[in-house]
Amino acid sequence: MDNLTILKKSMLFAGLEDEHLEELSAIATRRTVARGETLFSEGEPATGFYLLASGSIKLCKISPDGKEKVLHFVHPAETFAEAAFFGDGRYPAEARATERSEALLFPREPFMGLLERNPKFSLNLIVSLSLLLRRFARQIEELSFAEVPNRLASYLVELAGRKSTTYQGKTYFDLDMKKGELASRLGTVSETLSRAFRKLKEEGVLEMEGSHVIVLDMARLKMLSGGGPQQEGR
Repeated sequence: MDNLTILKKSMLFAGLEDEHLEELSAIATRRTVARGETLFSEGEPATGFYLLASGSIKLCKISPDGKEKVLHFVHPAETFAEAAFFGDGRYPAEARATERSEALLFPREPFMGLLERNPKFSLNLIVSLSLLLRRFARQIEELSFAEVPNRLASYLVELAGRKSTTYQGKTYFDLDMKKGELASRLGTVSETLSRAFRKLKEEGVLEMEGSHVIVLDMARLKMLSGGGPQQEGR
């Protein structure tokens, strides 16, 4: 896939004219990382920000005792590391590929030059960053107030909206991360996550076949994703 095609899929660059997209394409550098390879580390100087072209990247922090906390999974057409780019100039978390991935890197100086010449592009960037902050604010709220089954339901509804198939009233999709990583993403432990999956299965909301999810009652799943009270504890 060429750079222009990748750029046109990104919300950050939506609405830009072809000439501006071509300028962006000209300054972008392709980076390919293998599964498990680190794209950048926490505290490393931010030389630019990224747009994921293919694969999957997880943003995570590593505690002093070596435990990993997943902050976010980046999907194709999403940008990441903008906050470091415009903040203190250092990446606040580690970016690691969960599968073979390719990303476009936008270096700081050339990109800032484009911003100065294109006010419309600057407005698009502000909107994108605002949506990013809203997403993280919602994640913090879920981790603070929602029970694990509600957090799980919210994640499953979001995932189904990105990559599912519907047939005869059932919705089919695969988890995009290992269950241990999902537990970390939801701010819980694997045993509690397993209980949450089991509870949804017992209530007839879904079925599981390995990493394959079959949602039997999407309306019920969406209701649970709203954060209603559950009997299952954290």
